[in-house]
Amino acid sequence: MKQYGFGIDVGGTTVKLGFFDQDTLMDKWEIPTNTAEGGTAILPDIARAVQSYLASHGILKDQVMGLGVGVPGAVLPNGVVNRCVNLGWGVLDIAGELGALTGLPVKAGNDANVAALGESWKGGAAGCRNVVVFTLGTGIGGGIILDGRILPGVHGAGGEVGHITMDREEREVCGCGNRGCAEQYGSATGIVRTARRILAEDPRPCALRELESFSCKDIFDCAARGDELAKKVLDRVFDDLGMLIAKVCCVVDPAMVVIGGGVSKAGQVLLDGIRPYYEKYVFHACRGIPFALATLGNDAGIYGAMKLAMDAFGES
Repeated sequence: MKQYGFGIDVGGTTVKLGFFDQDTLMDKWEIPTNTAEGGTAILPDIARAVQSYLASHGILKDQVMGLGVGVPGAVLPNGVVNRCVNLGWGVLDIAGELGALTGLPVKAGNDANVAALGESWKGGAAGCRNVVVFTLGTGIGGGIILDGRILPGVHGAGGEVGHITMDREEREVCGCGNRGCAEQYGSATGIVRTARRILAEDPRPCALRELESFSCKDIFDCAARGDELAKKVLDRVFDDLGMLIAKVCCVVDPAMVVIGGGVSKAGQVLLDGIRPYYEKYVFHACRGIPFALATLGNDAGIYGAMKLAMDAFGES
């Protein structure tokens, strides 16, 4: 029986690897991501890490169902990625090349989608087969899980919720090249940007003005202490995020919404702040669905990657 598998999450700094016995994480570790020379060493490094682990633990390849891999780029259903800027990759057949290097089947997916699959399998939406995950970090990522499976899209760009247009009048350019994207307002950097705009337009005293520079966490902390201008900032952010989530839910009609990423460390105040605006904007049939915080943290990617491998190669 092929009971083992690897979940692999490729990031710009480290590659996280998890070794699983079916649905149980048995071990996890990291290796550096070598992005030199167009990232040509990344897949060979992963292959060596996998082969070394199997050899040191006396596990035969015949016992391994395969590898799941999440990467920061749009991945086509055949395992080909078209540009991973953070890794230096252009067009690369991840599944084919890593499969040839390891002698094992490989299934690849976009890292945000894969992390969403992890949260729906073992995290904040465990047991829920229809969920949308919003990851609020430096940008806004996301993943759509329908009937327990990732919705990758024809071009591997499904779940790019951070690039839904929120403001047609925006003049600043998003990292994607468009203007007015959701991540310009609701990501950690977007929240700071919103705060700076409000501080410039509203002359009232604010504790944030006393800081040489401030973070998203500082804004939440000031609001918690009753700072009126910080509360105004968060109210605008909650409005933006409520509208974003409502737009996605009107299309997908999920059973649940999960919010993760660094901004989610704000906790229940984030969910409570977003909820009334979500209810205001969403189609009536989608009102009242549960909101939850992500629970897997940095392990979401390896869990999701393993589930990707199980769905593709597991024995029924």
